[in-house]
Amino acid sequence: MATPRVRCDQAAAWSLLRQHFDKGGRGFDLRQAFAQDAGRFAAFSQEAPHVFADLSKNRVDAEAQALLVRLARECGLEAHRDAMFAGERINTTENRAVKHWLLRAPRIAGDGDSQAVHETLDAMLAYAERIRADAGITDVVNIGIGGSDLGPQMAVAALDSFVTPGKRFHFVSNVDGHELAAVLKQLDAQSTLFLIASKTFTTLETMTNARSAKAWFEAQGGTDTARHFAALTTNVGAARAFGITTTFGFWDWVGGRYSLWSAIGLPIAIAVGADGFRQLLAGAHAMDQHFRTAPLESNLPVRLGLLDVWYRNFHGFTSRSIAPYHSALRRLPAYLQQLEMESNGKSVDTEGRALAYGTSPVLWGEPGTNGQHAYFQMLHQGTDTVPVEFFAVRRPAHGLPVHHDLLLANALAQAQALMQGKADAGGHKNFSGNRPSSFFLLDALTPASLGALLAMYEHRVFTSGSLWGIDSFDQWGVELGKVLAQDIAPRLATGDAGGLDPSTAGLLQRIRGA
Repeated sequence: MATPRVRCDQAAAWSLLRQHFDKGGRGFDLRQAFAQDAGRFAAFSQEAPHVFADLSKNRVDAEAQALLVRLARECGLEAHRDAMFAGERINTTENRAVKHWLLRAPRIAGDGDSQAVHETLDAMLAYAERIRADAGITDVVNIGIGGSDLGPQMAVAALDSFVTPGKRFHFVSNVDGHELAAVLKQLDAQSTLFLIASKTFTTLETMTNARSAKAWFEAQGGTDTARHFAALTTNVGAARAFGITTTFGFWDWVGGRYSLWSAIGLPIAIAVGADGFRQLLAGAHAMDQHFRTAPLESNLPVRLGLLDVWYRNFHGFTSRSIAPYHSALRRLPAYLQQLEMESNGKSVDTEGRALAYGTSPVLWGEPGTNGQHAYFQMLHQGTDTVPVEFFAVRRPAHGLPVHHDLLLANALAQAQALMQGKADAGGHKNFSGNRPSSFFLLDALTPASLGALLAMYEHRVFTSGSLWGIDSFDQWGVELGKVLAQDIAPRLATGDAGGLDPSTAGLLQRIRGA
């Protein structure tokens, strides 16, 4: 039975937070807060496994933070968290447990799921090592979509300095044939390994790309499908019918956007090796333990999730910008978009009741310093206040002089400028300041630190979703468009517009040239 939860707007602390916001939170000024409290940086910064977070440049004071913690307790956050780690079926709309955390936990004696996880992990990593040692395989192509693409693609890019030499990694997700065609032009069939990532082996986009990849492989003279294709799926029969004999499965308690820790992470394992992949898991597990055991007041994922509630539901901020000051983290914004918006982009609670408050903000961003020369104009002088999250790494993975100091200087300066602003009587050069940001600092970008950072975000999303009273682990919103696409696809060939709305019918005829 699911653990009882209290929706945030039904908790006593909710009205107290509203009173506090109306009294002082609405007009909170970061510059005054620092002037009045010399210890603000220390009080609003925190060390967690592999991650240092400076939250001091956020519009929150000690009283608001204390009330948010009280809200979390009144909503039953701790019990909900413990229920997840106990394997209860907290994904209520699909009647599933949520156990992605088990994928990175050490082997648990007597736990059947843990045993299965480690058997699959060992087999997958042994296969990854064979591929790494196979000089005949120079290119690895991952074909998947959503969580079967975004996580592995982001992680392989992030860990580029750890990637084995002599192999190139490609990711194909879009059903748009231009993407696959562009990758195939770079390949030799005899030296390419295709990884088909689909739990059911029926995902429309993935299987369309997989069939086209196989047709290309055969047209190029390829005959050994078993050597050049592997499947990350639970549908072993369908994979075998496709010609694939090497398969690695996962479980229904692993959501797609939480799956890079599973067999879906095979491209990561091939890229960084078995030891590197185990370090990724270990970093995530360390953050799991922090989230599981640290008091709410000093629990970094909890503090971040509570800040999200404070900003979304009291300040009314509708978006958040992700600014990684490390080019290897260039796919982090896209990965976090799915993690947060697919998890918490909901408008009803777990009972199906409409919500009277906002949930997931819009996440967006680009790597710095590129973003500074694109959208930072709006962040500094636009009419909307957008909290920004900076990511920086103390030690670079390259030896080029000057570059890293300039990169870090820009990150620090942009956060400083957003907060401090600058007065200009003419108006055009006026920076209002008091614009909030968070700053995350890693000593180095390693498999362990990346694992911890990603797990921190997973638990942050869990925290805000828990307080909002929603199911953060389903994603029914992606289904309707898929169903309609199945209906429309054959109409493109026949021209049948019967039953379609006038706009869709008109576009259909326009596309067909009718």
